[in-house]
Amino acid sequence: MFPLRILITEDDHVSALLLKKALEKNNHQIIGISDSGERALEILEENQADIVMMDINLAGELDGIKTTEIINEKYDIPVVYLSASSDAETLTKVVGTNPSAYVIKPFNIRELNMVIELAIFKDRKEKELQKLNNELEEKVKQRTKDLADANKELTRALEKEREVGELKSRIVLNVSHGFKTPLTSILSSAQLLANYAEREHPFKAKIMKHAQKIENSVRNLNSLLTSVLFFGKADANKIDFKPKKMFVVAMLNEVIDVVKAGSEHDVKINVKFNNLPKTITSDSDLLYQIFENLLSNACKYSKDGQEVDFTVWVEDDKLLGTIKDKGIGIPEKEHDQMFDRFFRAKNVGIIEGSGLGLSIVKKSIEVLNGEISFESAQGKGTTFHVSIPIKI
Repeated sequence: MFPLRILITEDDHVSALLLKKALEKNNHQIIGISDSGERALEILEENQADIVMMDINLAGELDGIKTTEIINEKYDIPVVYLSASSDAETLTKVVGTNPSAYVIKPFNIRELNMVIELAIFKDRKEKELQKLNNELEEKVKQRTKDLADANKELTRALEKEREVGELKSRIVLNVSHGFKTPLTSILSSAQLLANYAEREHPFKAKIMKHAQKIENSVRNLNSLLTSVLFFGKADANKIDFKPKKMFVVAMLNEVIDVVKAGSEHDVKINVKFNNLPKTITSDSDLLYQIFENLLSNACKYSKDGQEVDFTVWVEDDKLLGTIKDKGIGIPEKEHDQMFDRFFRAKNVGIIEGSGLGLSIVKKSIEVLNGEISFESAQGKGTTFHVSIPIKI
């Protein structure tokens, strides 16, 4: 193993000297020996260290755990705990400081060298992974900023008179081509990270966490872009009713699968399909927009452990649907604004959203000559009812 610069923090002078001698036999350089947390921090202030050997019980006001917390925050150096105690309370405190390793006294030099080597390896790999995550997150932030700037421009364009409709359409198309490719690239990178983590990678949990975070952000951006494109077509009067024969249950199951995959909450969807024929004739794209937005909203604004009822049936040549949740609900004074573009209720808090989903639902139902209604109360959930003419 290559030589390391090591700081020994140990209140037992004899143990510290024995540890120093053992480490020096392996060509490591001891930059200092301290019997207190305060002295250890002074040494680190003046000397560069690769790793710190830290006893939990020290002289002075700072114990080993508190000293490690300061080292983590200020120096980002791997710390290996040395302790004769292995009780549950001590271990709980130790885990909270994210140590590189924990060694129970007494130990042999072979064991210690192995622990040091693993601690250094773990620290370097974590820093490499952090660097990669930072780069990916920076790309997502930049794309988010770019998309936000583009969306502001689109919003201004949508507020102009009808004679600028053609200009707005060109802007929408440019945004589509400009962002679809980089978003796909970022999403692929996040999925690759997740695939690597499935191969029993030592940092599987961290990789999966950050990869999922990136993937969710990209999906949210893509959803926002799709919404903007939808209204670009709507304002240009380019949304046409295109009926065709479709497998209705297959379409509805696809909606459920997509919503479950994108949901950040552990919400159970209770599905009831009653009296549904094998095929119906309608516009599958518009039906998908309606049910996907309503069901995803129901899951998004529900808490973990809650349930959403998704019921669809056919009656008198109409496709009827009910989506019921027990989530945060909609304040009564805001009911009249629920289908307005970019409107979001005041009680949504930090839950992400563009305020376009229900507007898309309303527009799609208008194109299909259908109807939509809802009941809602703040804190008690929301129920949407849709009725759409179809041909069987």
